[in-house]
Amino acid sequence: MTENAPDTRKNETKTRGGRLFEPGNPGRPKGSRNKATLALEALLDGEAEALTRKAVEMALDGDTTAMRLVMDRIMPPRKDRPVMFALPKLETPADAVKASAALVEAVASGDLTPSEAEDLSRLVDRFIRAVEATDILERLESLEAERLK
Repeated sequence: MTENAPDTRKNETKTRGGRLFEPGNPGRPKGSRNKATLALEALLDGEAEALTRKAVEMALDGDTTAMRLVMDRIMPPRKDRPVMFALPKLETPADAVKASAALVEAVASGDLTPSEAEDLSRLVDRFIRAVEATDILERLESLEAERLK
């Protein structure tokens, strides 16, 4: 390139060796696998059934670690559980106030944990937002209908 010519390689950077690279790090290609994972899969290939059988046998013989391993595979821990709480029926925003009061009372009496009440409160908040959005839409349609008359 001449000294007066514009540099057309604005998005490229040079390393110390002078090689050109695009800015940013593209990272590992999609679908590529970690070398350690590939090595473990090759080592265990065809042995999964025998290893599973051995783990079950060890669990049946009383090995608590093997029991935990087998049980975690048979029935993994639940992330959520059903909450036994009768939330008041929600039809209007005023009902949301009653529902929130019931949630606070349930936490105070120990019927719900604070995190369970928080999750249910989010549902009540979403209900209120849905009602408000519906109300705004109805008002807008009414105003547009009056304007077109």
